Amino acid sequence: MKPYQRVPIQDCGEPLVPIPLAEFAVEEPHPYVKLGAPYGDHSPYYLRQGVLEQLIQAQRLLQQSHRQWRIQIFDAYRPIAVQQFMVNHALAEAVQAGGLSLTQLTDAQKQAFLDRVQQFWAVPSLDPATPPPHSTGAAIDVTLVDERGQPVDMGSPIDEMSPRSYPDYYANWPATPAASAPLAQSGRYALFHQHRQLLRQVMTTAGFEQHPQEWWHFSLGDQLWAWLVHQRLPEQPPLARYGAI
Repeated sequence: MKPYQRVPIQDCGEPLVPIPLAEFAVEEPHPYVKLGAPYGDHSPYYLRQGVLEQLIQAQRLLQQSHRQWRIQIFDAYRPIAVQQFMVNHALAEAVQAGGLSLTQLTDAQKQAFLDRVQQFWAVPSLDPATPPPHSTGAAIDVTLVDERGQPVDMGSPIDEMSPRSYPDYYANWPATPAASAPLAQSGRYALFHQHRQLLRQVMTTAGFEQHPQEWWHFSLGDQLWAWLVHQRLPEQPPLARYGAI
């Protein structure tokens, strides 16, 4: 169990509502739909009403400094079945990248790979006390696009399971593991960090909290959000207002 999963939940009952996709940048078809994720009648482009309102505010903040830039939505609401599908998919990819086969793994090897996957993917729990963040409608994966509609380079792709995904990976170049790269790369690394900082600034100013290990993942009102707020403000008892839906 991760620390944030101990946070109590008092669901406020807000509905899931559709994201007005014309206002944001999106990838069509949805990345996980392309993989065959079982959304059924559900749409990934839904959020709790209050979360959507703050996402719209985040984009307004972005456009105060970057007038024609937009937030690109990679993923939002994720049913439990989709969470399980994506954990299985990430596990299979990690095993394949290691030159192995799932059917040939020992139990210990499989658990080691699963532990690695679960550093980045929440356990697809059916327990109402420990819902995956995306299954609450309160978590969203986002990046930025520029005035031409082109993705802004963040230094690593969404969902990459490596230290490059950590929000501050490029903050202290050349003190990071990227120090072995040529000196000419230093400007690019600084730019990656600036882009990540911009995304974090507009999202957190709008009330979101950023996942400690994923530059793209933000949440508002779920257990992870409440736990992160409590780390900054210990006097505020942690309480989530969105549970599984």
